[in-house]
Amino acid sequence: MNTINIALIGAGYAGVLHANAYTKVCKIPVKIKTVVDAYDLEKADRFAKTYGIENVTVNIEDVLIDPEIDIIDIITPPMSHADITIKALKAGKNVICEKPLAGYFGEVEDEKPIGIKVPKSKMYKRVIEQMDEIKKVVEASDTLFMYAENTVYCPSVTKSAEIIRNKKSKILFMKGEESLRGSSSPVAGYWDKTGGGSLIRIGCHPLSGILWLKQVEATARNEKINVVSVTADMGNTSSSLTQYEKRHLTCKAYDVEEFANVTLTFSDNTKAIVIASDNVLGGTKNYIEIYANDGTLMCNITPADNLKAYFLDQERLEKVEFAEMLPEKTGWNNLFVCDEILRGYVYELQDFIECVAYGRKPVSGFGLAYETIKVIYAAYQSASEGRRIEL
Repeated sequence: MNTINIALIGAGYAGVLHANAYTKVCKIPVKIKTVVDAYDLEKADRFAKTYGIENVTVNIEDVLIDPEIDIIDIITPPMSHADITIKALKAGKNVICEKPLAGYFGEVEDEKPIGIKVPKSKMYKRVIEQMDEIKKVVEASDTLFMYAENTVYCPSVTKSAEIIRNKKSKILFMKGEESLRGSSSPVAGYWDKTGGGSLIRIGCHPLSGILWLKQVEATARNEKINVVSVTADMGNTSSSLTQYEKRHLTCKAYDVEEFANVTLTFSDNTKAIVIASDNVLGGTKNYIEIYANDGTLMCNITPADNLKAYFLDQERLEKVEFAEMLPEKTGWNNLFVCDEILRGYVYELQDFIECVAYGRKPVSGFGLAYETIKVIYAAYQSASEGRRIEL
C-alpha cells in the first residue's frame, strides 16, 4: 500500500497531539512529510526535528501544489480554519480540520471589542452563511473533509454508541462537560482570535459527542432527530475576584465568556445539557452522561483513575507528564495514561487515514462540524438576548 503523506498546518499543542497519534496508526504507512507554520519558523524547525519531518515551510501554497501530499491537517488558530479548508479542498487535497471549523472573528465595520459590542444575532447569521459556503465546496469536492472531534473516538463514547445501536435505546437526557483552569494560549481570551470563550474552545467537545450519540440513536431506531431549540446562560464567574485571588487561574477573558451552560431540546422532546468553564481547578474535567429508557452510561474521559500517584516533592519529575492543567505534581494526582487513546486521538486519525486509503466516509465529518457550530452560535445569541432560540 502506498504511503499516506501528510502536511501539518501548525506546530503548536494540537500538532503534538496529532503527531504522536500518527505514530500509532497501524496497517497503513503514514508519513508527515511537511510542517507549515506561518508565524514561527524556529518552532516549526524544532517540531520537525522532534518528529523526523523532512520539510518545513512558512507558505501553505508549498503543500497545496505538492502532488505527493494526500492530506492537509489543519491545526492552526481557529480564525484560519475555514479559509485553509476551502483552499485545500479546491486544490484536490483531503482535509482534516481541528475544531472549530468556523467562527465569527470580526468584520471591518465592527466596533471593538467584538465579543461585547457585536450582536450575537449578527454573528449567528454570518457563521451560518460561512458554513453554507464551505458546505458547497465540500459537496463539490472529490476529496474528503474530516472533522477532528476526538470525543467521538473516545473508547468510552464509542462503546456507549455500540450499546445504543444494539439495544436501540431511547436517550432521554444527556449531560456533558469539559472544564479546566483556563488555557495556555495567549489569545484564548479574545473573541477575534478564538470566535468565543469556554463554550467554543472546550465545550464544543462534549457538545459534539452528544450530537453524535443522538444521531447514533436516530439511525439505530430509524428515526430522524435534530436540535429544535437552544437555551443558554453564560458569564464571567471570576469578575469579582482580586488579582491575588485569581493567582491559581490562568483564564484572562477580555471579551469572551469563562462559563457556559447550554440546554438543547431535540425534536423527540428529549434534552441535553452542556457545561464549560475556565475556572475549575484540579485538572481537566471531561465527561458525558447518558440516561436512556433502559440504562445509564457514564463516559468518564478525564481524569481517569487507572493510575493514581502521591509525591511529597517534584524532584526529577520535570520531564514526566502527569496530566493536563495540573500545575503541581505533589500530593495525590490522577495521571493521564495512554491519553492519546483514552481521549480518542489515535482512533480519530486511524479512521481518517483509513478513509483516505480505502475511500470511505469518516465517522466525524462535515455534518457534525456544521451542527456543532450552529448550536454554539445559537447558544451565544440565546445567552446575550436572554431567550430560547428556535432552530
